[in-house]
Amino acid sequence: MADPPKSPTLRDRYDSRQREVLDACARAFAERGYAGTSIDDLIEATGLARGGLYHYIGSKSEALTRILDDLMGPLLQRAEAVVTGPDAPDTAIGRLRALTRVWMRQVESHRDHVLLFEKERAVLREGPSWDAVRGDRETFESLLRRVLDDGVASGELTVADPSLVALALMGMVNHAALWFVPGGRLDADQVADGFVDLVLDGVRAAR
Repeated sequence: MADPPKSPTLRDRYDSRQREVLDACARAFAERGYAGTSIDDLIEATGLARGGLYHYIGSKSEALTRILDDLMGPLLQRAEAVVTGPDAPDTAIGRLRALTRVWMRQVESHRDHVLLFEKERAVLREGPSWDAVRGDRETFESLLRRVLDDGVASGELTVADPSLVALALMGMVNHAALWFVPGGRLDADQVADGFVDLVLDGVRAAR
């Protein structure tokens, strides 16, 4: 992969085009599987010549690593803001809703990235990018656990096993990439609120 331009204007143009190329690669990987996608498939998906493709992605494995970074990096930044930032909701339930909304919006905007992660987890475990992916996933899960633990401490929630609740919610949101359609009957926030309501029906403290 070539070094990006140093001029701010050219760098913005390069970054924008690179995002488009990586999105097309993510779509191809999600549809065909990582192992089943060849460089020729990526050339067809992006509309680039071979040299142009390598200019933006470097290699197939580098494209995979960058796609996963594009999925988890922005998600973690937004998740940390709604859980620990100065504008985070005051209640644990409010933070749980905000966190799930951020997460579901990422599924909406990066559906192919999420599908790739869910379908190719076994492949990812064998690659050099897995340690970073696992670290990001654990960081996100720890934020979710923190919200649940805060809810227990404040008396808002009664959770016998916060880890199980966290895994259940993560499974619901990640699986939504298989069926969620942007512009459909429910938007991303409504789906997120629905998932949280399902969880709260089981863990909300009796009043």
